[in-house]
Amino acid sequence: MKKLLLYSFTCLSLVVLLSGCSSKGGNSSSKTGIPYANRKSKNNASGAFAVATQYKRAPGPGLIPIEGGVLVVGGSAIEIPGVEPNIYNYKRQVTVPSFYMDETEVSNTDWLEYLHWIRYNYPEDREFYYNELPDTLVWRSSLSYNEPYVDNYLRHPAYRDYPVVGVSWEQASRYCEWRTSRANEFILREKGILTDYKTLSAGTTGKGNNAAAVPKPDKPFNTDAYLNGQYDDKGKNAPVDYNTKAGAATTTAGTGKGNAQPRRTATLEDGVIMQPYRLPTEAEWEYAALGLIGNTEYENINQNKIYPWNGLGVSSASKKTRGMIQANFKRAPGDYMGVGGSLNDKGDLTVPVIQYAANDFGLYNMAGNVNEWVNDVYRTGTFTDADAFNPYRGNYFTNKKLEDSQNGKIALDKYGNPIKENAYSGRKQTWAEKQAQAKRVDSISKSTDPQSITASNNYQADQRGYRDKQNLLLNEEGVTLVNDKSRVYKGGSWNDMAYWLNPATRRFMQQDESSAEVGFRCAMTMLGAPEISTAGKRSFKTPPPKPYRVKGR
Repeated sequence: MKKLLLYSFTCLSLVVLLSGCSSKGGNSSSKTGIPYANRKSKNNASGAFAVATQYKRAPGPGLIPIEGGVLVVGGSAIEIPGVEPNIYNYKRQVTVPSFYMDETEVSNTDWLEYLHWIRYNYPEDREFYYNELPDTLVWRSSLSYNEPYVDNYLRHPAYRDYPVVGVSWEQASRYCEWRTSRANEFILREKGILTDYKTLSAGTTGKGNNAAAVPKPDKPFNTDAYLNGQYDDKGKNAPVDYNTKAGAATTTAGTGKGNAQPRRTATLEDGVIMQPYRLPTEAEWEYAALGLIGNTEYENINQNKIYPWNGLGVSSASKKTRGMIQANFKRAPGDYMGVGGSLNDKGDLTVPVIQYAANDFGLYNMAGNVNEWVNDVYRTGTFTDADAFNPYRGNYFTNKKLEDSQNGKIALDKYGNPIKENAYSGRKQTWAEKQAQAKRVDSISKSTDPQSITASNNYQADQRGYRDKQNLLLNEEGVTLVNDKSRVYKGGSWNDMAYWLNPATRRFMQQDESSAEVGFRCAMTMLGAPEISTAGKRSFKTPPPKPYRVKGR
């Protein structure tokens, strides 16, 4: 079995920061003729523009690329006699952009790493640690002896590569945020853009008379705070600040020729900061699970699927594995794993996150084992209402709360994470509107409960469609079962019949609830061109831009 390491960077290619030599021709602007800034340029003193011309995108740790395309959501749905059609399963053609997705579900070891980080960095904060503990009592049943799983499933090495369960949607979302900052910090320290781990551990830099103490960060690294210039740590390979007139860099470093130049923090323009990890949207999850890329030739789908594998059944048709069950699920009432000596799916409850064959995208256990949280708020009519491009229901637009509106300093909580508040506007405000808004927010927050900021805001940031008339799902007491905290989960589990293995099926649960049958995996937005590989594919030849040349040079 493969080892699952969160910080496996074998798939990461090196990113070259701010090189002035473009691989597509020229080292100067094609529109102004001004040379781009680089280490050798004589134009740097005039505030020349630096460009990351050699950026190469790559997936973050644990992720694999998923090339997007057209999907008929609900198109793989099947009807089974005696089974009610799955919750108003509409069929509609949509387009899913390319993205990255975890190869496997998040495992117990992955979650224990998260808990270890909390205990190491906040040893006295028992509430923080407790809030991120999975609910192991999800295994408890009044008429089943499951106490060994309550005590052992999360922590015992026998289950280290099994999917973490008992995790709510809210906990999974916080894990994604934590993972984003940890992975970005690792990249930046390994590249020396932040103080490298060896220097940070030693506490000093240089030798003899040149030795200097390295200040310890007062709060853990946070990606948003770093990008906003609120994490002041510049390593020996931090980007050179060529724009010295406008720059506010406080650190200098040699360029290799005895010269000292100011350094700055990395920015999004450098291309070294990864996009945030997050839960996949429902459309992304269904598209990735179905894996029709293996059944497509020149835009023609030669064979549809009802599961993440080909065929109408749940057993393998391959010669070497013929008859073997291809996912971990309940084959019949009371049959969780088959007959001793010939176990059909080789799992009683969950199984390791790498088990069975991957689908055509290279994803494991997209059917069975555990259901998986997706990002969407549940609505019966999501795919009739949502946009045809990248459909999603659950947007809650927020701003990072400002601590100092004049200097753009964002407010951070005690863990160094940005404090979020409702967005103020659906468009870019004018400078005057922005200043007036900042004064209004400051006056409200100082005089009353900060929640009144939301009440005084005319912009409706929440676009979840909570007035959807199709949500008249009531229980016996007449109370609605659907609200703004109802989140979708998909995929089927060890405790589900084969019907729920179909990627089109969908169910929901409250975002603060958890189950022994629900886990999750993360996704990440892919930026740039949607095509992942151009090898062997037809394409138009694009000539490189012609460098601008001044007459007489």
